[in-house]
Amino acid sequence: MAEKKVSLPAKLINGGVAGLVGVTCVFPIDLAKTRLQNQQGAHVYSGMLDCLAKTIKMEGYFGMYRGAAVNLTLVTPEKAIKLAANDVFRQKLSKDGKLALWGEILAGCGAGTCQVVVTTPMEMLKIQLQDAGRLAAQRTVAASASATGPTPSLVASRSAQPGTNAPPQPSATRITLELLKTRGLRGLYKGAGATLMRDVPFSMIYFPLFANLNAVGRTEDRHSNPQERAPFLQSFVAGCTAGSVAAVAVTPLDVIKTRLQTLQKGEGEDSYRGIIDCVQRVLKREGPSAFLKGATCRALVIAPLFGIAQGVYFLGVGEHVLGLLG
Repeated sequence: MAEKKVSLPAKLINGGVAGLVGVTCVFPIDLAKTRLQNQQGAHVYSGMLDCLAKTIKMEGYFGMYRGAAVNLTLVTPEKAIKLAANDVFRQKLSKDGKLALWGEILAGCGAGTCQVVVTTPMEMLKIQLQDAGRLAAQRTVAASASATGPTPSLVASRSAQPGTNAPPQPSATRITLELLKTRGLRGLYKGAGATLMRDVPFSMIYFPLFANLNAVGRTEDRHSNPQERAPFLQSFVAGCTAGSVAAVAVTPLDVIKTRLQTLQKGEGEDSYRGIIDCVQRVLKREGPSAFLKGATCRALVIAPLFGIAQGVYFLGVGEHVLGLLG
């Protein structure tokens, strides 16, 4: 059976809605991932749960959503482009309604490449906002260590000096204007190469794996359109599984991207001239294990994010919206 013709406006709506729902659910874990990946010298957080607990105590509940506004604003075009591009490439590469594995990988590669135009500035702004709390907490620990001796308590130091150690409140607008003023448009696209290096392999792993998992139990048209007749639960589980596998696989590339895009560094933390310099410095100073920082967080973020995305996507919300408007 030939593939059903993709309605691009519907796919864009589906991708946007899916991105909004997914990001709202998992953003605190993404914040923990960014802060853990950026730790170089003094380790303020011992792990994901410790990071979230200290974030709540230092910054309040909504501190876990620092940078969420940027993500929620830009995730709609980002996810819409990614999912719609993959559908379009799959259609173009299909022959007689069938798509070989190489075609699935190539379609994923195209989708990952297309999304970078939105992903790079989104990640750039989000990382600055997410990491501001870590830098403030690191300064709190350092000040407490100087004043009270070794083994400072992050929470106790805040209690002793209420209101004096509140994290800075940078805004996405201010960061954007400052980058445009000092570095031009290139400033917003710092780390674009690393972003491309992460997102293309991710999509090359994710989309073929998802398509095949989503086709399990359906012997007909196994390599045709994966969303046809796929139950919601199967799409959700396939999205979660493929997302977690792809996320862990590219974690080293995500660490490099995060380090390169972080503008403000803590005391004693390295700055990097590029991808190769970053790899060399991290290996020399922190060892190979540093490239797996935040791997668990990434799996916990990406799995439900793409599970929700694919589930909502295949429910056809966009088609229903367009039907109401038409």
